[in-house]
Amino acid sequence: MIISVILALLAAVSNAGSNVLQRKANAQEPAERSFSLRMIWDLLHRRTWLLGIVFITASFACQAGALGTGELAMVQPLIILELPLTMVAGKLFLGSELHRYEWFTIALLTAGLGGLVGSLQPHGGRSQAGTLAWAVGIGATVALVACLVTAARKRRDEVRAGLLGAGAGITFGLTAALMKATTGQFDHGLVHVFTTWPLYAMVGGGAVGMFLVQNALQAGHLFAAQPGISLLDPFTSIGWGIVAFQEDTTHGLLLVLAGVSAMCMVVGAVLLSRSPVLQGAQQQDSESGGRNDGEPTSSTAGPQSPGPQRVPSQS
Repeated sequence: MIISVILALLAAVSNAGSNVLQRKANAQEPAERSFSLRMIWDLLHRRTWLLGIVFITASFACQAGALGTGELAMVQPLIILELPLTMVAGKLFLGSELHRYEWFTIALLTAGLGGLVGSLQPHGGRSQAGTLAWAVGIGATVALVACLVTAARKRRDEVRAGLLGAGAGITFGLTAALMKATTGQFDHGLVHVFTTWPLYAMVGGGAVGMFLVQNALQAGHLFAAQPGISLLDPFTSIGWGIVAFQEDTTHGLLLVLAGVSAMCMVVGAVLLSRSPVLQGAQQQDSESGGRNDGEPTSSTAGPQSPGPQRVPSQS
């Protein structure tokens, strides 16, 4: 239990570092490159984006370790700490100022997270989900994400960013479930892991989630993209843990506390992502002409996206 909590917290810290770095790189991509491999190719030539990938890789490793030793419904909610941690990282490395508004929302989000995990008290469960659960769950996830992406391609700016962020969060929740199934195969040996489908589905899901995140960050402000990424990942994971992996949770009045705590998380995440500090930092970056600290920029770059960076999941 303690090991899984520590690893989950390390994953959140790594995600926060990745958020700051990837947002810095994505802000420089012109709108016409949305949903194109050219955007990914350009990002591959930016040092800050590559360093962000190193951080997100470390996050995946910590997350895998946490899921291998703990319950899905407990581990994933802890990942949402990446949002307040990103705010702190912005203060330390981007010069952002945190005021009472930001500290209040960070406290609300953290209290909601503690209340949710503490009241649900997830335990037990299976290391693998059943075939029917996988079929229904994956099918529903793919259909929902496809609908969100289709709707996003018809919209612009903040609405597009919000829809793509929601799609990324749901995809990362599924990826976490596949990761738990993959780590559950290690008891049969490393060779056996590479002969099972969850490993490859996990890699594919993670790649799709990262692609959606890059497009969400390129499409609009952080306050539009981040709530879906941060919230739908743990909430989707909780659903997978309880329904597919049959993890047990508390009953009775504690479920009411869990609902109130979840609402506090939602409100805290939305308020925090709308922080004047974040929006002010975005405007400052836009006014500076989208500096990239010496990184290569495209000669065909069009209008810059308004903002430094709009905060992964990854998961």
